Amino acid sequence: MKILIVNDDGINAEGIKYLVDWAKHIGEVSVFAPKVQQSGKSHSIEIHGGYEVKKVDPFDGVEAYSVDSTPADCVRIATLGFKKKFDLVLSGINCGHNLGGDIRYSGTVGACFEAAKCGIKAIAISACFTSFDNAVKNLDRIWNEIQSRRMLDYTDILNVNIPEKGDEILITKTGEAIYSDDFAFLENDTVMPQLISLYKGTHNLEIDTDATMSGYITISPISVELTNWYALDAIKKNVG
Repeated sequence: MKILIVNDDGINAEGIKYLVDWAKHIGEVSVFAPKVQQSGKSHSIEIHGGYEVKKVDPFDGVEAYSVDSTPADCVRIATLGFKKKFDLVLSGINCGHNLGGDIRYSGTVGACFEAAKCGIKAIAISACFTSFDNAVKNLDRIWNEIQSRRMLDYTDILNVNIPEKGDEILITKTGEAIYSDDFAFLENDTVMPQLISLYKGTHNLEIDTDATMSGYITISPISVELTNWYALDAIKKNVG
């Protein structure tokens, strides 16, 4: 299996090193990852100018490139630029969970949307801010669960979140957004976003937010489909 590994924390981030080390045991790994931090860049791409793509060697025995652009562009340059073929894209391990409606902003998940657009199955993997230990410990179990239940036969993207402690795996739907922003207005026409939490904790283990916060590993199938099929069908039937 040919595996492309990408992230949004940057090619020198701690989490990607763990993912590369693990993935070498299940396939042939290539890395295309951002040169610098790209969290919150969602599915954005650079279309107005050039950017650096440089071969680097931070991973023993693994072909790797530093890309001075977004996670989605990392997938694009690997597949469209270098014409490489992959069976799977792994994005992560992100430092911090990607949960609920906030995955719309995630560069980690954005890379998976780009992979799916290119016809490649993808898995986004995120851990808590405090430690990667539980994530590293459970990568084999998560992979075995995905394989045994043939999850990627049914969806293009899986979003995986791993708590600081807890080994039980739940299959969940995506919850609501748990973060928003307030803004501080500073001098010189500058505004500073200030993250605020919206999470109330309903302990609903059917959704990724509550289940992960309650100490469960969550796997959520997500889709690139943009059409609102319910609305499309209703509008077509409403002839006026």
